[in-house]
Amino acid sequence: MRFLIILLLLSQSVAAEEPLTRILFGSCIKQENPIPILETVLSRKPELFLFLGDNVYADTDDMNEMRKKYAKLGNVPAFQKLREVSQIMAVWDDHDYGRNDAGAEYPMRAEAQEVFREFWDRPDNPDREGVYDSKIFGPVGKRVQVILLDTRYFRGPLKTGERRTGGKYYPTEDASISMLGEKQWLWLEKELRKPAEIRLIGSGIQIVPEAAGQETWSNLPNERQRLFDLIAETKAEGVILLSGDRHWSEFSRVTENAPYPLYDFTSSSLNQIHPRGTPTENRFRVSETTYHKENFGEIEIDWAGEETSLTVSIRDLVGKVKIAERVLLTELRSPGE
Repeated sequence: MRFLIILLLLSQSVAAEEPLTRILFGSCIKQENPIPILETVLSRKPELFLFLGDNVYADTDDMNEMRKKYAKLGNVPAFQKLREVSQIMAVWDDHDYGRNDAGAEYPMRAEAQEVFREFWDRPDNPDREGVYDSKIFGPVGKRVQVILLDTRYFRGPLKTGERRTGGKYYPTEDASISMLGEKQWLWLEKELRKPAEIRLIGSGIQIVPEAAGQETWSNLPNERQRLFDLIAETKAEGVILLSGDRHWSEFSRVTENAPYPLYDFTSSSLNQIHPRGTPTENRFRVSETTYHKENFGEIEIDWAGEETSLTVSIRDLVGKVKIAERVLLTELRSPGE
């Protein structure tokens, strides 16, 4: 009997070390609306799904009301099935944080964090402020590190001005305004120093695209550059950025003041169609098109090829590829490394 138990434990350990080959991601779920795309997500057999924010539209200071809105999502059969068959990680954006475009000034942020932890089953680090998270999957040589950043809990005030197509926000050079807060920055540095072959950094808002009125990291250019510099200083290779929020999907890439080409793959929305259908300006956009209907992102990792590669695609309601990009892992390292 003891021998059988040891064999079982060993088999579970081996299974846990299987490398990830298919990771799906998405954002923006209006819990009051049908979510048929989750059936398509299930058909793709994800090994890991990343919920990148606006996972419900709570928009309330009433935590009982917030719990009810999470419960609506939790009661969707396809969502329940996804939790059964796939590993899941999640981070929030403004609407599941509790208030549109809110940052550190939101008075119910600690209470909203508790509701978030309850729903996503996050008992870890109960005393930590913010919902940032990180995990490493797979064996040595095929490790995928997933880092999810909290761009709400600590974020300072944004500069506002005349409303443009994308919104009312403008970049500021005020270096005292933080995106992540010092504790999260210190945590991120430690995470980036951990060994991994591929690193997926998820953010509720876009990191690479230029500021064109909407909420992006580019509104706090010093913080955006700090992120790029930290990736360089820690010699963190294999970084891919993932984001949501926009209610359309696009691929962006930055090479200036970056350790190597940094791609930002944006997928949004899981069950909403953007009413305008016109994207904001983005000089970093590398996808030939943008996609504005229901969609999710998919990352397929080919560990077996002559060179490890990632194929990132945006898939529509029936699973058809609308945008795709293949990236070699050798591209995601500093010159000379």
